Amino acid sequence: MKLDNQSFIVTGGASGIGLGITRRLISEGGRVIAVDINAETGQRVVEECGDNVRFVKGDVSDPQVAAAAIAEAVSSFGGLNGLVNNAHASRQKPFLELEEADWALSFSTGFQATLNFMRAAHDELAKTKGSVVNFGSGAAMSGQLGQASYAAAKEAIRGVSRVLANEWAPEGIRVNIVSPLALTPGVQAWSEEQPEQYEQTVATIPLARFGDPETDVAPVVAFLLSSDAQYMTGQTLMADGGIRKLY
Repeated sequence: MKLDNQSFIVTGGASGIGLGITRRLISEGGRVIAVDINAETGQRVVEECGDNVRFVKGDVSDPQVAAAAIAEAVSSFGGLNGLVNNAHASRQKPFLELEEADWALSFSTGFQATLNFMRAAHDELAKTKGSVVNFGSGAAMSGQLGQASYAAAKEAIRGVSRVLANEWAPEGIRVNIVSPLALTPGVQAWSEEQPEQYEQTVATIPLARFGDPETDVAPVVAFLLSSDAQYMTGQTLMADGGIRKLY
């Protein structure tokens, strides 16, 4: 398998898209440090995946959690081949209703967490000529209503990712971005609460469905982490059923 004996960190790796990525990387031979704030879901991942996963509990906005995850990858798996910055929390509100705490939540768990993990992982990734996958959002690219704090953090992540793709290229480290549209537990709950809005959204997706985290989004991440993508860096890949186009 393409990811045999390679180790990866996945933030938010015990639920939603992150869980799909964890499962996919393991299915392709990889080993994963799943970082998540929820101890219960983390334990379930350990029970499901056994020796191929280690769980690190913590808030991704805390630099010490990033350092602990890298240390776990080195001690348990001998090093680090890839980093997936998936975790991000935010609140949807109109711009004028956003409070400082709302901006702080989105930027600390999204942008700052991405910086924390990239700083902490750099030296190990340089040893393996590894890969980073960060997450963007179609909501940011289209200016979706009510998503100002989330969109701003996501575009900040894309901006710094493109810079680091250039700065870290001489060391063999690749940095790419995935922008997904997936049927996460949150989207599933929304579809049940607002079925008409959900169906209206589905009607705008060319492939006529939300993606599956494990079978639609995670394979794109796995590709970017693998040697098949060895000549790609600084790119944004849209795993969104065609709802957004980048030119």
